[in-house]
Amino acid sequence: MATVANLWRHPIKSHGREALDSITLSAGQTIPWDRHWAVTHATTKFDPAAPEWVSSRNFMIATLTPGLAGLWAQFDAQTGMLTLRHTDLGRLSFAPDDPADTPRFLAWIAPLCPPDRPQPTAIVRAPGRGMTDTPFPSVSIMNTASHRDFEARAGASVDIERWRGNIWLDGLDPWVERDWIGQNVQIGGAILAVREPVKRCAHTAANPHTGQRDMDPPTMLRQFYGHGDFGVYGEVVQGGAVRLGDMAKVI
Repeated sequence: MATVANLWRHPIKSHGREALDSITLSAGQTIPWDRHWAVTHATTKFDPAAPEWVSSRNFMIATLTPGLAGLWAQFDAQTGMLTLRHTDLGRLSFAPDDPADTPRFLAWIAPLCPPDRPQPTAIVRAPGRGMTDTPFPSVSIMNTASHRDFEARAGASVDIERWRGNIWLDGLDPWVERDWIGQNVQIGGAILAVREPVKRCAHTAANPHTGQRDMDPPTMLRQFYGHGDFGVYGEVVQGGAVRLGDMAKVI
């Protein structure tokens, strides 16, 4: 029987992850506060006057700025304060929705941004949805057995944080989640329609503790399995609470 092993959210896209004990999902929405904000750069096509979802390339992401992978986050929804932590930079607490705090954030994050790449310019959000990698508000579902199989083939320990998943399930066969596309999965009190696989990019090459690129998971996935996917994207069709240890099943 499958159960929920880990829950994660990423308050600012590509800028840190936070482990959770429980979440409450709503139909048609991401995990609350997951990818709620994103950081624009000098060549973004995001229009703050008419904010709406745009693709990841319009934001600062670890695919092009690997040092961002080394960030951890802790968000306080009551105060609106976000704390970021990095081994080399220390800690920064700020309010992402307060423009007066943006210069402090930009100055703090600057050492992680290569000078030959577009530099960060602002913190933005699109009302009503998170800045997921998909055009629809998605929740990513990962399988711990698939991760262990990848580790075995790689012959090395691999941090699960590399995959940036939202919901991790234990107790499944390896790679069975790939068969769920087009089906509904009940996880705790919520139901998600599994829409598509998660296609992996160079973000996973960066070590989630050092921010240094030290392996090539997209290439390894293709070599091991003949595809570059890990995990699946679901869309919440029925809201509900999800807690660590909750059961999960295809329905």
